[in-house]
Amino acid sequence: MSEPIRATKGSTDIGPRDPARDAENPDVLVPPSTDKGLVPNLRFSFADAHMNLQDGGWSREVTQRELPIATEMAGVNMRLKTGGVRELHWHKQAEWSIMLAGNARITAVDNDGKNFVADIASGDLWYFPAGIPHSIQGLGPDGCEFLLAFPDGAFSESSTFLLSEVFARTPKDVLATNFDVPESAFDRIPKEQLFIFEAPVPGPVESDAIASPAGSVRQSMILRAADQKAASLPGGTVRIADTRNFPIATEVAAAIIEVAPRSMREIHWHPNADEWQYYLSGTGRMTVFASQDSSRTFDFRAGDVGYVPKSMSHYVQNTGDSPLKFLELFRSPRFEDVSLNQWLALTPAQLVKSHLGLDQSTIDHLSKNKKPIV
Repeated sequence: MSEPIRATKGSTDIGPRDPARDAENPDVLVPPSTDKGLVPNLRFSFADAHMNLQDGGWSREVTQRELPIATEMAGVNMRLKTGGVRELHWHKQAEWSIMLAGNARITAVDNDGKNFVADIASGDLWYFPAGIPHSIQGLGPDGCEFLLAFPDGAFSESSTFLLSEVFARTPKDVLATNFDVPESAFDRIPKEQLFIFEAPVPGPVESDAIASPAGSVRQSMILRAADQKAASLPGGTVRIADTRNFPIATEVAAAIIEVAPRSMREIHWHPNADEWQYYLSGTGRMTVFASQDSSRTFDFRAGDVGYVPKSMSHYVQNTGDSPLKFLELFRSPRFEDVSLNQWLALTPAQLVKSHLGLDQSTIDHLSKNKKPIV
């Protein structure tokens, strides 16, 4: 086996929490006095997940096994060295991904025999519909690291359909008949799965282009970082990726959130799906109100996964001195959220006053326009 691959700068390979360091910031870890009742655990760190180390890279996953509340989404963090290949495979579930660092080449062929080949850079998204075979290969100069998300909390990489296993588990005479070649053509096929392995670094993307009689895929399988339009707000930015700007992604909607220091993602909830979070950088704090007089606060840093069941209200504060960046992912074709501020602003003032005892100046300050970051 080659030397273990080191995670790139800014990687989520951050190791376990350091009690000595945490003790220096006790105010960050003490929950607010408004917490009450019993709320299930809504946080798990990729740093605590098992790493599957291979010659060409590594992977680790956070599924319902690690975070039982996460029934609708699961995630995989993967690193490929230059030339490292996540072997040709397919899943029962759709695959949504964001490139965290580096560059990769992806390939796919759909059920109509239309193919797709593209190079992916940091910040780009890709999406493979369920059952569509595909591959990922790290490019120079330093391979790549990415996050994969699947709209099924019970998903696991160990249940992937791998090309090497298809051949290893099929009798040679059947393979020979299927491909119309002698059985001896399959004498050197791998006897076990490859999963992640080393391969020659490919040339320019044009050299991998293969003309399909059926042509290219109807919908692009990628959304470039440059095409992810950002809503700039005084306290940060919000980028939405769903079927409105990424039509092929019919099962996963996403929001890419950046919150400036001393700002927060406003109090809100999602009426259409559970929220699966991935923290990219910075430190944050989230309180979730779970109804039944219960709420609980969690502290997050890069590499952590958070989860909020559908319709539970929550906010996310930036608790550090640098921008907090995280993903909100949903098993849905569209991103939807309800703003507490906007709801009250668009509700008859006297009704709101009767509930909360607010004065008119506070009512006048409510915002009729949604402010995702405040």
